[in-house]
Amino acid sequence: MKKILNTCLKIVLPFVLGGAIMYRTYRDFDLSQVGNVWHQLDWFWMSVSLVFGVLSHALRGWRWRQTLEPMGEHAKRSNCVNAIFISYASNMIIPRLGEVSRCGVLAKYDGVSFSKALGTVVTERLIDSLCVLLFIGGTLLLNIHIFDAFFAKTGTNFHSVSDWFASPILYIVSASGIAFFVLLYFLVRKLAFFSRIKGLMLNVWEGILSLRKVKNLPLFIFYTIAIWACYFLHFYLTFYCFDFSARLGWVAGLVMFVAGSIAVLVPTPNGAGPWHFAIISMMSLYGVSWEDAGIFALIVHGIQTLLIILLGIYGLAALPFTNKRPISGSRGV
Repeated sequence: MKKILNTCLKIVLPFVLGGAIMYRTYRDFDLSQVGNVWHQLDWFWMSVSLVFGVLSHALRGWRWRQTLEPMGEHAKRSNCVNAIFISYASNMIIPRLGEVSRCGVLAKYDGVSFSKALGTVVTERLIDSLCVLLFIGGTLLLNIHIFDAFFAKTGTNFHSVSDWFASPILYIVSASGIAFFVLLYFLVRKLAFFSRIKGLMLNVWEGILSLRKVKNLPLFIFYTIAIWACYFLHFYLTFYCFDFSARLGWVAGLVMFVAGSIAVLVPTPNGAGPWHFAIISMMSLYGVSWEDAGIFALIVHGIQTLLIILLGIYGLAALPFTNKRPISGSRGV
């Protein structure tokens, strides 16, 4: 019963949170205008944008396959891509479920060690975090006045943030957290199943360190740059779908891309709610009306979410046809 309740909460709470933020953001909007803008949408640019969306997922699958090879795990290229498709769709149901589901796909169809695959996913997330930080740093330097206006508009300022970092409370909490995990480690060592957990964690750690053994590092770097370039173009090209956003330019696109990337960290389905609020707030700072910015966010997010769902369905349908049968006895560790 407790397990069922926890599962329900994991599914329901993100939807409730996203719905509440969506309601708060759009409660004063005249949504009847969405239909008028929809009929004027430039579908050529939207189609080009969607191509880059699909390509970003494919590139991520190819890069993932490359990180698995140094550990002796050889997955089919198509399985890696379809697993990525499924993972993004899975995150629509339960945030962060995709990281687990994609490892399960390769364990089932290619016999890839689940824990080693999970380790490579951790590596990917670390690299993604670094890329986001680089985007944030570069964008802040180019557009510090825009972010300053955004934080002022949303009731935040840099002085309060810097004061928080200067506070001794931060360091006390950090030291306490480290001490807690050190104590937890020694307690876990005493448990009977520690050896099994240790073996699992060693495999995960091996997956994390797989980047050091990647055979073609320049190709890995190319994939990484290409993935994030596709992410950016997937978003930025949608500017040309609307008359009110076509003039904004790539710098504004970079600012909003960064704001949206930060917003999707909030655990809601595909960032629904926080992403809309961030894009609307940023776009309004560039002279776009609040209503037009809201319609932009609603349509773009809706179409991109539909793409993720369709790719997930395609991945689920394609796997049985591209694999004669699942690998029997796939390894969990």
